[in-house]
Amino acid sequence: MHKLAAAFVLMASPALATGLEIEIEGEGANGTVTVDLFEDLAPKHVEQITALAAAGQYDGVVFHRVIDGFMAQTGDVEFGRVGGDMRRAGTGGSDRPDLPAEFSDFDYERGVVGMARAQDPDSANSQFFIMFEPGPFLNGQYTVVGQVTDGMDVVDTIKRGDGPNGAVIGQPDAMKKVTVTE
Repeated sequence: MHKLAAAFVLMASPALATGLEIEIEGEGANGTVTVDLFEDLAPKHVEQITALAAAGQYDGVVFHRVIDGFMAQTGDVEFGRVGGDMRRAGTGGSDRPDLPAEFSDFDYERGVVGMARAQDPDSANSQFFIMFEPGPFLNGQYTVVGQVTDGMDVVDTIKRGDGPNGAVIGQPDAMKKVTVTE
């Protein structure tokens, strides 16, 4: 495709959404978290997350792995639903393809949202995590997709998991509703 034609196709495409509004409820957290998504840093990952959110795929998905002083992980739309078998939560993804890494020099600070993945850097799919505290060891190793702009007080109360892997025992807190915002 000619460069000018490619540029026109990009300009004619609908603009990417700029954020998410996540309603969380459970034994720990109850409230709304607002996330600004970084289309410029991770366009493919942001497109994937917003498509899943717009389709209602994140609604009712639990925070299955929550490590105090580190992060809260969610987004397993395959196995991480409220009422599902929590032993499988965190092992699934979505019906969309895994994504190639979009690493950046954006630092993992408190409130940063990153994509969870397996050992393969190109295996991120639907799962993401929110940082409780800075995690510089993640810098350049995991795709940054956004930043919490409101509701970190809600994130701070998400029910914690146990043990080194942070698996949540009993009923985990969940994303009741995830809405794409402009």
